[in-house]
Formats: sequence, C-alpha cells, structure tokens
Amino acid sequence: MSMTDPIADMITRIRNAVRNQTDQVRVLNSKVARGIAEVLKTEGYISGYDVIEDGRQGLIRIDLKYGPAGEQLIHVLKRESKPGCRVYRKVGDLPRPLAGLGIAILTTPRGVLSDRQCREHKVGGELLCTVE
Repeated sequence: MSMTDPIADMITRIRNAVRNQTDQVRVLNSKVARGIAEVLKTEGYISGYDVIEDGRQGLIRIDLKYGPAGEQLIHVLKRESKPGCRVYRKVGDLPRPLAGLGIAILTTPRGVLSDRQCREHKVGGELLCTVE
C-alpha cells in the first residue's frame, strides 16, 4: 500500500506520541522529514533525532521533550499544505502562530525553515505545518 502524504503521517505520529507521553517515536526517513525534525530541534520542541538505516528507506527516531512537570511542549501540530491543496506564502504573509510563541514550518529554496528563519532570510515557500 502506498502512502500519499508521508509528511502528514510524520505529523500524526508525533502528535499521537506526545498525547501518549511517549519518549520516542519513529517515522519514515526523507529529506523533508529530516528538515522538519531539525527545525523542531533548533526551536526546542524535541530533544534530538537519529537516522536509523534499515537497508530500505530508513527511519528517523525522534526523542520527544516534555516540561519539568511532564507537561506537553507541543499542544497543536497541524498540517497546513496538503497534496490536494498546496499552500504557499510570501515572506510578508507568513503566519505567527500563538502571536509568535509557536512556529510555522516551511519548505523553501533554502531548505526546510521555521517562520523566523524565513523572515531573517527574506524567503517564502510552501507552508508545511504549524506548531503551537
């Protein structure tokens, strides 16, 4: 069975793992998935990630992060652009989730970046997801 949207699958696995207070989650490896994991790591939403080679596509093991009392750091993780309806944003039209406390993740000509990095580099792109 083929998967039509591996990014949505990754986002759903992370959302479910956070809801279940799981320490780690494994997702399918791709260049965009590694980019999303890198943005989540630099913004402080996850502890880290490792690429696991399995002889096929590979997996990414994501180490989730929680607050000091075990509270969730990721409350809402929403897929914005879908295969049936792509969403593109210019640098001036980038969303500010939670009035700047959350992040938006975009894929740009410079790679996968957060909305803060896109404003810094003055580049727009496809809005993949928002994290609150």
